[in-house]
Amino acid sequence: MFVFVCAGCGAELTVPLSRVSLPAHAHQKYGNGIQLPVLMESGTFAVDPEPWGPPWRKWEEIDPDEAAARGVYAPVYALSDGAPDAGVVAPGDIRGTLLIPEKRGGACCGLDGADGPNMACEACGLAVATRIDDCSLWQAVWLAPNAVHRLLVDDADAEPLSWEELTEEGKSTPPFEPIATWGPRLGSSHYWSWSPQWEAAAGRALAHLLAASEGQPVTVPNGLIEEVFQRALDALLPAGPQERLAVLAGPGLPAPDAGVDILLVPVHPQTGQTWTPANPATSAYPVPLPFGVWLWLAFPQPHLPVPASGRVPDDVLRDDPLPPRPNYLFRADPGTFQHALVRLPAVRSPWLREILENFTQHMRTGLF
Repeated sequence: MFVFVCAGCGAELTVPLSRVSLPAHAHQKYGNGIQLPVLMESGTFAVDPEPWGPPWRKWEEIDPDEAAARGVYAPVYALSDGAPDAGVVAPGDIRGTLLIPEKRGGACCGLDGADGPNMACEACGLAVATRIDDCSLWQAVWLAPNAVHRLLVDDADAEPLSWEELTEEGKSTPPFEPIATWGPRLGSSHYWSWSPQWEAAAGRALAHLLAASEGQPVTVPNGLIEEVFQRALDALLPAGPQERLAVLAGPGLPAPDAGVDILLVPVHPQTGQTWTPANPATSAYPVPLPFGVWLWLAFPQPHLPVPASGRVPDDVLRDDPLPPRPNYLFRADPGTFQHALVRLPAVRSPWLREILENFTQHMRTGLF
């Protein structure tokens, strides 16, 4: 386990934390006036290897070779010139800091981090972190990499769980959830929606699916996977006689057939490694999914409205009626999709570049 300390005076700024992989939805902006929960589980931290936060440079100011060296292969609005390797933690795991009132940014209902670090070390006053808790943003504290140090305090949890242990643990992410709003919506302070985490996961996965398609139609399995991906794949990929087949693969599932072209596989929530099949000769393109989303798709949890006998099971939150489904078709998160696609070398292909150029129109048609 680690603690973060101030680079100026050495004061401890966090509780002991275990490292996990950066969530796919870490920089997601969701809806308008939405109350999103805390990004990181208490007791954990993740590191973003890319520069994050101000100052920003617009694409016109950046040489394409410089952008490519940073792993960005298509135009974006702007790139951060901040320091890479920012750590992110839950706000409740921060210690010994004070807010800097004049660094509130362009906040609407909270802090958005637009003005850079807005938290200072209580002991020496060094600006050490950026708290974000504005509407439509995931609540988090981003530790400035040039103002903090990470110290190892206990290596007891150094061994990550195996794929089998993760599957048995069964921490899956439901596809639907109630979304809280700041004001009432038709008399209620929440509404049922597709999970923001699913929309972000699908945004990243869809970018990989398009890259793996090589410009050919792609089909995914029937059911929830089809509901999440097929509509966008059919709209964005050109029609053709040859189809590429994508299937779920991962721990606890049968080995994929030899003719499969694309595998939807889990990302380890602790290490960030993508699952790979045991057969090293498999040449299928691996499309990453957050483990919780993948686990629900691979082993969906049945809803138990009424127990056969005895009391309501511990994991059942309500018995009647069934949780309502969203009243709109699934849409992948546009920001996460763009972020992933411009960082895939395949985006240099003219047909993929055209998708980015027409992205606003795709959003208007409800694909994103």
